[in-house]
Formats: sequence, C-alpha cells, structure tokens
Amino acid sequence: MRVFRFGDPVEPLRDLLARGGVLAIPTESSYGLAVDPRNPAGVEAIYRIKEREAGKPLLVVVAGREQLAALGVDPNPDIVERLLALWPAPLTAVLPIERPLPASAGTRTLAVRVPDHPELRGLLRALGHGLTATSANRSGGEPILDPEELGALLAGEDAIVVDGGVLPGGPPSTLVAIEGGGLKVLRTGRFPAERLLEDLGRSAVRGVPPVRSTGEEA
Repeated sequence: MRVFRFGDPVEPLRDLLARGGVLAIPTESSYGLAVDPRNPAGVEAIYRIKEREAGKPLLVVVAGREQLAALGVDPNPDIVERLLALWPAPLTAVLPIERPLPASAGTRTLAVRVPDHPELRGLLRALGHGLTATSANRSGGEPILDPEELGALLAGEDAIVVDGGVLPGGPPSTLVAIEGGGLKVLRTGRFPAERLLEDLGRSAVRGVPPVRSTGEEA
C-alpha cells in the first residue's frame, strides 16, 4: 500500500489522479475516496471499489472559491456567499453547476464543501482542484477510521493512502440544498442545524431531519 504523508511532494498524487487512480484522504470524521471529479476513469473506479449503485452522485471537497468556480459552480449568488462565510466546516451543500460532471452522475448539481481539515485544504490547494470525498467503504458498510484498514479495500487498485492518522469518526457532514432562495436541510450531521438557523436566519433554513449516524455517502 503506497502512502503519502502531508508535506511530501504532490507530483505522484497528480500523476495518479490524471490516469484515473484513487486516493484515500482523511476528512473531518473518516477516510474518503478521492479522484478528480472531472475524470471519468477515476469516478468509475470509485463506483467499482465501493460496489456503488450507478447514477448516485459523489460529493466533492474544495479549498475555496476558485475551486468552486472551476467545477462550474457560480460562487457569486447571495446564498453561496453566505455558505462561503460559514466554510470551512463539515457542511456540504448541493449547488447548481453549469454542466454535468462525471462526479455529478449526469445531473446539473454537485454536493460540495470546504472541509474543516487544515491539512486536507492544504493538499487541495497544492493539487489545484477539488477531489471527491465519498466514504472509504463498500456501500452500506462502516466508514474506515484507521489508515491501516484501507489496504483491504484498495487491494489491487492504482491507489495511494494519504495518511492522516486514526480519525475520530462520528456523524458525517450536514447536507443542505438550495431551495427558494434559502437552504433546505437534507441530513443533519456534524455541523449543528442550530448554527445554520443562527447564522442564516430561520426564514432561510427549512427542514431539520434526524441526525444520521453512519459515514459520508453523498
């Protein structure tokens, strides 16, 4: 199992991603499977590894505004500006994109966030683009917290593990979508829904479903 540690040169990661290989990256709670969201071969590899149903979009993490725009997200609407003010945070937003991407599974929306993980944000800046961050597991399984356990999932794959140590687990990111000029909460998680209400106002936030305890799957 090839391992990358924060601070290592990123060129091997760039080469891997360009040819459709897969990274395992640490997120706020668990490890995620990362490819360039614009690379069809990489996205296909994630579906194969996870044994994931075709047509289910993959969430993406970005370093900030410029990487949002590179994915076709308009970063200027008021609600996106307000999200950027909340990020970095374990808060994922389903946003409209100019055209479908491989990671969006043919749809014109993409679930994105600026992660609350400083080393991961630094890696995204060094690579120069966003990455998918769907949970590192077989679909329906428990998310992986210990990098030593990633070898079995990635056996035989063109893959590199970005070692972030043993992760804390816990709820996935809170998931929201734009609706009627505000946000609808699709899944409560690590980012408190109460903070959304405080920061955006009750008129801008709709629907607060129960917390989901399993790992990231969007």
